[in-house]
Amino acid sequence: MPELDAVLNQRLDTLESQGLRRQLVLAEREEFPRVNRHGVPLISFACNDYLGLANDARVIKAAQDALQSHGVGAGASRLITGNSPLYEALETELAGLKKTQAACVFGSGYLANMGAIAALMGKGDLILADKLIHACMIDGAQLSGAQMKRFAHNDMAHLETLLKAHRKDYGDCLILTETVFSMDGDVAPMEQMMALAKRYEAWVMSDDAHGLGIVPSVPVDIQMGTLSKAAGVYGGYICGSRTLIDYMVNQARSLIFTTALPPALLAASTAALQIMRSQPQLGAQALANARLFTACLGMDEARSHIVPIIIGDAARTIEASHILRDAGYWVSAIRPPTVPAGTSRLRFTFSALHQSHEIESLAECIRHHGWIANIDHQRLDAAG
Repeated sequence: MPELDAVLNQRLDTLESQGLRRQLVLAEREEFPRVNRHGVPLISFACNDYLGLANDARVIKAAQDALQSHGVGAGASRLITGNSPLYEALETELAGLKKTQAACVFGSGYLANMGAIAALMGKGDLILADKLIHACMIDGAQLSGAQMKRFAHNDMAHLETLLKAHRKDYGDCLILTETVFSMDGDVAPMEQMMALAKRYEAWVMSDDAHGLGIVPSVPVDIQMGTLSKAAGVYGGYICGSRTLIDYMVNQARSLIFTTALPPALLAASTAALQIMRSQPQLGAQALANARLFTACLGMDEARSHIVPIIIGDAARTIEASHILRDAGYWVSAIRPPTVPAGTSRLRFTFSALHQSHEIESLAECIRHHGWIANIDHQRLDAAG
């Protein structure tokens, strides 16, 4: 048999030739939104810390206090060692923020999606998923053993066509979507989707990882999200009825068989959510900053705090990211398999802490390099 390294090197060479090989780059976060990458100070438009709470003194203080009182680690899973009062406080805060009866915190957003979908669905059931849902939702659907069919992105007519054609042939039916799509920045038509779900006796599960604290969410059957983006900390959650949460505790394997989160993260997340609830202007400012950017470039008004500029070719997208880096900005080059082939893009994320002059200078840099030659729903033609 070929040696492992030889086989893997061949695969890596293939990725390299396609412009898809990734590397970890040394980076040190400073006072947000500044970052130091390989010793080069940059203004970051790539981070998901949308409200700047990761370095907020109140959040840090809550983590420090929890370290002193509760130690570093949890010791085992929640069902083995018992439920920390810090979990109870965080889940109460989450349920209040999301206006649900209860909440359940998981180790990460990935674990929340994997565990919840696989717990809810099984063989003989039907999952209808938006074409652009996150990888962890796809993995959860595949793990469940249910039949999965995809509907065109945000296309409610196509979703209804699938419901009409297939709903009667299966047991339970779950519709998967995202509140704010992480790579496109657009928003799902939740009210229409919920109406369809009611008509065809289906459930809706929405991944609100990128919407929490910024874009108001429409109540759905299963609300999922993360604590690692606008909340600035770490972890994932499911919000919904008390019955749903009780079921998660009993059936979600990624909760049952995973060590509980460190106490400091729980306390920090609670503090972050309290700030988010008491200072809604932070989320409004992040959205306003994204709209300043699109206005400066004559683009369609931003639907959220995430704005993509699609280049298409992976190598050209990397080159554009490097040009921006040399100008003092960090903007991620997003390539397949994160996005479909031919849609590689620069992904700009805006926070409440970005300053107007920084955004205007970034837009001027983009114009200077002639990248926007033909604006067509945020499509960019690179000119070199």
